[in-house]
Amino acid sequence: MKGLKDIIILGIETSCDETSAAVVKNGREILSNVISSQISIHQQYGGVVPEIASRKHVELIIPVIDEAIREAGISIHQIDAIGVTFGPGLVGALLVGVSAAKALALSLDKPLIAVHHIEGHIAANYLEYKELEPPFICLVASGGHSHIISIEDYINFKIIGRTRDDAAGEAFDKIARALGLGYPGGPLIDKAARSGNKDAVDFPRVHFSDDSLDFSFSGIKTAVINYINSQRQKGEEVNINDVAASFQKAVVDMLVKNTVQAAERENKNIIALAGGVASNTYLREEMKRLAEEKNIKVYYPKPVLCTDNAAMIACSAYYRYINGITSDLSLNTIPNIRIDEKY
Repeated sequence: MKGLKDIIILGIETSCDETSAAVVKNGREILSNVISSQISIHQQYGGVVPEIASRKHVELIIPVIDEAIREAGISIHQIDAIGVTFGPGLVGALLVGVSAAKALALSLDKPLIAVHHIEGHIAANYLEYKELEPPFICLVASGGHSHIISIEDYINFKIIGRTRDDAAGEAFDKIARALGLGYPGGPLIDKAARSGNKDAVDFPRVHFSDDSLDFSFSGIKTAVINYINSQRQKGEEVNINDVAASFQKAVVDMLVKNTVQAAERENKNIIALAGGVASNTYLREEMKRLAEEKNIKVYYPKPVLCTDNAAMIACSAYYRYINGITSDLSLNTIPNIRIDEKY
């Protein structure tokens, strides 16, 4: 706003296998967003190896922060605060980012702000849509998380539904591996599904009888693997594209149905998507189609903001900062913290 000082936040994200630093102005304007991905390193193992991820973060964190400051065209002394992911995530990976953030906060005498990783994913929508404000419903789906969350305001959240076993992205990775597609599974399943028949195989969907909006993806994962093994034992061809499309349809059906129901129950007319699975083209199409039938508007960030990145962390940190919420230098990682836990 005119006459008010701009607030510049440095964000740091190292919760899994992306080393990222970003500079965001006034919570909505990205000045830089540097992401160094380790996908090519972990591909040969079929998934993220925590020890390797941590060592790579140690190697990259300072150069990535330096590049983010340089791309933003500012001096590091111009930042007002430092936001960092402290959980959930891989403990060794988180420690690298938190240690770097604490060192900077101490040396620069700047406030330190702890950010919940899922809060960051939600905030990615604010970077994409300047007009978006709470309240709304957000589906956060990734390799480690599958939550339906009611966004009450910028810093208060209520869990409406969550997975009781595997995360949606984890199921995508495991089925991609079973089909021989590789890692990471989400984009590969999405691509294969475009050439397949989504009605070829009717895989099971889990809906709980207790009126819960929770998810369960372990059953469909097992069903797909059993189908693949059965076809191969009978000497019959496994149509990879058809299986990918049918599996994807089953998962998306569950995600969309529960999320739209959550919006109706909570009397919210906006749904936002967040997390790596939010990049899935079929999920975006189906959510938009079903939600708009109910007069519910759907938002989703561009793919680069769906993956782990520090711009979303800086955005979330901004809203904690303007509400006077900071952390001291005793901040530690909490690898399994829930989104609705106060910190």
